[in-house]
Amino acid sequence: MFTSLTRQVASRAVSRRFLATSAFPAPRLFDYETVTSNLTVTDALESVEAAFAALAQGKVEVPMPMHIGIEETSEAGPGDCHIKGGYQAGTKTFTVKLACVSFYKNVEKGLPPGSGVFVVVDAVTGAPLAVMQENRFMTDLRTGAAGGISLKYTTDASQPLPVGFIGCGAIARNMARAAAAVRPDMTGFAYAVAGAEEFATEMSAELGVPFEVVASADELCAKSKCIYTQTPGSSTVLELGMLQPGTTIIASGSDQPSKQEIPNDVLAASKYISDLTKQTSKVGELRGALEAGAMTEADVYAELGQVVNGDKPGREGDELIVVDLTGTGAQDAAIGQVAWDKLSKL
Repeated sequence: MFTSLTRQVASRAVSRRFLATSAFPAPRLFDYETVTSNLTVTDALESVEAAFAALAQGKVEVPMPMHIGIEETSEAGPGDCHIKGGYQAGTKTFTVKLACVSFYKNVEKGLPPGSGVFVVVDAVTGAPLAVMQENRFMTDLRTGAAGGISLKYTTDASQPLPVGFIGCGAIARNMARAAAAVRPDMTGFAYAVAGAEEFATEMSAELGVPFEVVASADELCAKSKCIYTQTPGSSTVLELGMLQPGTTIIASGSDQPSKQEIPNDVLAASKYISDLTKQTSKVGELRGALEAGAMTEADVYAELGQVVNGDKPGREGDELIVVDLTGTGAQDAAIGQVAWDKLSKL
């Protein structure tokens, strides 16, 4: 009798919990067109800078990224899936992002090789608020914002700023937008295996900034004091002897252990700044230097948030600076919150 009554009470409790869970409204779905027509890289700059500051203060929960490799077979692939997320203390939402990249068979089907969604979740109830079909657009926005913040703290604001771009795809465009927002007086140089002419023409028209296409990475380095690299990262893209004194390199192409854009001797010679050392040591430029014995983690000068907070100075003279951007869950949480604040009002 007692057992039967206990089971009834437990069953009712489970039913109440189920009803409470099913009472959550369905998350809102924002399609790609809505996302891309309402968000810009300038929306991300302030929030991403604050996220880096909070990250350095230990106020952001950022798990290590998860990577799912899709082996090429007759049934699937090739491709990669990256899952990142984070929560910044005191904010109303947290974000989990699923980014699918390098699905190159899509091209022959007339589809882009990358896609992705952001899931923005209520930090009070844990209920999903929105699924945003961003197909890497929001990822590229927050990456561009990190590039603009890096430029802000590691270049000399009192001097003219020639900025070079090695690799001229979607990420480069957002790096250029963020750079121009931070330094409207910049001039641009572009070099890529393909697409440099189109990139230079589009960015010059959009930003009102002069861009010049150059014939080689060597020529670009000779003309640039800040260099953005955003290539597939399968091989290094410049050499130490190409660089002028006082150059800043902002590298964002390496996001998994098979990639490296910057040679180990360049990294070892630099004031090296990571976005998050526990990531860059595993999937960023730092990984290669550690494996080669060219650096140890003790050689990391600072994380970007420490520079943002003023704990460590950025540029101090003619030193070489490398900023290694692998993309953090803190950035995803920041742009997720901004996107929800903006799109939920539509």
